[in-house]
Amino acid sequence: MGNLTRTGQVGDGREEALADYVLSHAVPGDVDDAIRVIDKYAYQQATLINVGDEKGLLLDAAVRRAKPRLLLELGTYCGYSALRMARVMPREARLCSIEFSDANASVAQRVWDHAGLGDRVSVLHGTLGDDGRTIERLTTEHGFGPGRLDFVFVDHIAQAYLPDLQRILDQRWLHPGSIVLADNMKVPGAPRYRAYLREREGTEWRTREHHAHVEYQSWVKDLVLESEYLPSEAAAAASGGTGHAPA
Repeated sequence: MGNLTRTGQVGDGREEALADYVLSHAVPGDVDDAIRVIDKYAYQQATLINVGDEKGLLLDAAVRRAKPRLLLELGTYCGYSALRMARVMPREARLCSIEFSDANASVAQRVWDHAGLGDRVSVLHGTLGDDGRTIERLTTEHGFGPGRLDFVFVDHIAQAYLPDLQRILDQRWLHPGSIVLADNMKVPGAPRYRAYLREREGTEWRTREHHAHVEYQSWVKDLVLESEYLPSEAAAAASGGTGHAPA
């Protein structure tokens, strides 16, 4: 766990091995097959810390409901959840994934290139808390701005869940109806993030709790939070109105 917190990798080479496995076993240009092969690797070779197949269905469903045009992922890892989102998001949609580990970003890019995602998905090496550098890139290079962000998937370091949500709110990227999906609410847990949403239930947020299990097994329970943004009229006006921002 210490190595994972420092480097973003388990520490035994399984992430790089996964990329090699996908390139040698998945059909090129086939997102479905890349997902299948990653799940097979996680069950038969080495467990991965991505969202996994069970909770992945919750992610799929949330993206379908949101019909997003601009998505943000916090925590790329090996690119698995981005594959799932790319598979179900609208054709014109674009996903930006933030990853603090350069090694993980490289693994994800290899996997995405093999799956044929092209420019629909981008990985940025950094964090939202790096003194504004990544936020600046999202704004100037990827079209982020007030009211433009439709969907956020949070799946990185638990201590950063709430600070990063607050950074997103400070940028006014969300609009009424934007969805934020957060993994690992029980394991390892993000109690401050969960408490923040509970305190604002029905006023700033409407949250659904999805009960599931930790990835790639069926005995340790986990929880996924799906939160819809419900700002006040003043906040909505500041973020550019309601609904999707114009393209």
